[in-house]
Order: sequence, then structure tokens, then C-alpha cells
Amino acid sequence: MSLTSILVIHGPNLNLLGSREPEVYGTATMADHVATVSNAASSRGITVADVQANSEGDLVNAIHAAKGAHDAIIINAGAFTHYSWAIHDALRSFPGKTIEVHLSNPGAREEFRHVSVLSGVVDGTISGFGGVGYALAVEALLKIS
Repeated sequence: MSLTSILVIHGPNLNLLGSREPEVYGTATMADHVATVSNAASSRGITVADVQANSEGDLVNAIHAAKGAHDAIIINAGAFTHYSWAIHDALRSFPGKTIEVHLSNPGAREEFRHVSVLSGVVDGTISGFGGVGYALAVEALLKIS
């Protein structure tokens, strides 16, 4: 499979990046993270689209719409990571490659963050590297696609 298009999905509250808990999530904005993906992808001829939603249903719809439109998904599902079986099922039905990204290291944080219900249906998870994780996700997609 040739990688030509990536959809970057951001979940709830990630529209507040840059000002929300900068000691945990850094000062880069969501747009900065999308630019990181775009910069890593564009030199390879890969297009990038992005979507952010605070609603679980909107994220499920975005994943459904990605079928046939994108080869891969990079998803930071935010808090939905820990309990959204709807997003789990939607990702499971996506035929392309998927990488889960977290700016912080959930395993080093509160107990409820230690479990990802998405990790069993994605091709890999990158966490704890801040915004670099988005560039790493592009590199990973290139290696596995």
C-alpha cells in the first residue's frame, strides 16, 4: 500500500492545547501539531487533513468518512482513549493503518489513564514525547505502509 493521505484526529479539549496545562501538554497548539505532521508528510507527497471534535459521535463519523478518503489515521483521542468503545469499533473498521499518539505518557499519570481501549485496534502507540510524537507517527506509518 502506498501512503498518500493521512487524517489527523484530535479528541476533546485538544483544541485548548497551548494554554491547557502547559506543564503536562506543552505550549504548542493543535495547529502546531498538525503542521508537524504536514511538514513530515508533504516532502514525501503525502497530503494531510485534520479534524478536532469534543463529541464522541463526531469523531466516530470522521473515522467512518476516512474510509476510501485516507490511507492512514493518526489519532490523539484525548480522554476518549480510556473509555470510548465506539471509537474503538470505528477504528477497528478502518481499513488503513492507524497510530495512536499522546503528548504525555499516560502510564506515568493517574491510574485511570493507564488503560487505552484503543491500543488493541491501532497499529501502534506513541506517547510521552510531546509534539515529536506526531513526526514519529508519520515515520512509523511510512515504515508499516
